[in-house]
Amino acid sequence: MSDSSLTVTADDVESVVRLAVETLAGAGDVDWEAKAGQLEWSCWETAEHIADNLFFYAAHLGPKAPSTERAVPFAWAQHRPGGPGLIIFADRKAGPAGLVQVVEACGALLVAMVRTTPPDVRAYHDTGVLDTAGFAAMAVAETLLHMHDVAEGLGLEWTPPAHVCGRVLARFVPDAPTDTDRWATLLWATGRAELPGRPRLTEWQWHNS
Repeated sequence: MSDSSLTVTADDVESVVRLAVETLAGAGDVDWEAKAGQLEWSCWETAEHIADNLFFYAAHLGPKAPSTERAVPFAWAQHRPGGPGLIIFADRKAGPAGLVQVVEACGALLVAMVRTTPPDVRAYHDTGVLDTAGFAAMAVAETLLHMHDVAEGLGLEWTPPAHVCGRVLARFVPDAPTDTDRWATLLWATGRAELPGRPRLTEWQWHNS
């Protein structure tokens, strides 16, 4: 497998966001206030968090000279104690369809930024400095995993493409086993599931090199 085949691209971001939007749009009459998987956030809040990540990462590729020392200083807020701190919120009056549109719109912003930003651009992230492909990979990882949380809470099916999961693992979990299912391994590596023959993780972190 070549190095380029391990790089998360704008096309990967676009396909994952499209899959997320299609999955959420098909939710039907469900309880969006249900807890999202193992999180303490509701499914609505977690979907907002997905949108917020997509927007936030796009914004970090925007400045002419991105900072490698600190995040873009947006003001963030919580709508309730214990809820996620966000800068992007969906209008509750627009209902689930409006929430899905917010996810789709924020995803489109990131896709455009990844496609038009030179690959050697570097900007700050909590895990360390990321390049353009790194922000694409982090956004895909966040979307894959938090959609798992939302799908679990809403009773939806969510099984993303193995090759995209493999690219995320190659970028951020380089010591993960390579002879196992890629999606199951990503869930295991982030403490969300068991993997046959390996203990369930209670602590984990992204490895950014």
